[in-house]
Amino acid sequence: MRLGSIILFVALCSFTAYYVYEPIPENIEERWKLMLTNSFFRTLSHLADLCESVGLKDYMDVMYVITLLEKIVPVSDEHVEVTEENFDGVEVVLYQPKQQGEDADLRRAVIYLHGGGWCLGSSRMSPYDLLARKIVTELDAVVLSVEYRLAPAHHFPVPYEDVYRVVKHFFQKGVLAQYSVDPERVAVSGDSAGGNLAAAVSQQ
Repeated sequence: MRLGSIILFVALCSFTAYYVYEPIPENIEERWKLMLTNSFFRTLSHLADLCESVGLKDYMDVMYVITLLEKIVPVSDEHVEVTEENFDGVEVVLYQPKQQGEDADLRRAVIYLHGGGWCLGSSRMSPYDLLARKIVTELDAVVLSVEYRLAPAHHFPVPYEDVYRVVKHFFQKGVLAQYSVDPERVAVSGDSAGGNLAAAVSQQ
């Protein structure tokens, strides 16, 4: 009986190591953290496949758990003022420096679009909140994080149209003046699906 338990334990450890381990270049920092994150995403993906195959839940509904786990309520701190606004019918999270610049100085701005394959993600997720605060404090910039609508509930071109409406609204003279933003120093940026949307909106 004891030998059987040892064999089972060794087999379980071997399988876990095989599942978690991923060959990653040596010069990458925190390699084990990256491996564990990768394992989490693969496990969630397998669970989503299983749920969909047995008819319990749609694949993307299960994957949306990632968004829910990371979701926070953005709040102001001693350096950054955070407000939740509505720009032409689209929800946005607005980050502004609390410290005032020189007299009549206009700030730069970044309109940021989160990633997530058009189906996941939110401007209210912890990593995007941290990124926005870093941009505000290091660049003395206004950051506009857009909560565009997601598929499959909202098909293309809805996410693009949401972002385009926000950008057009932000570039109104009165809105730029309200946030002390220089219209010639505004960037539209994003990661993954957000990068695609940023490119499409910029071209338009």
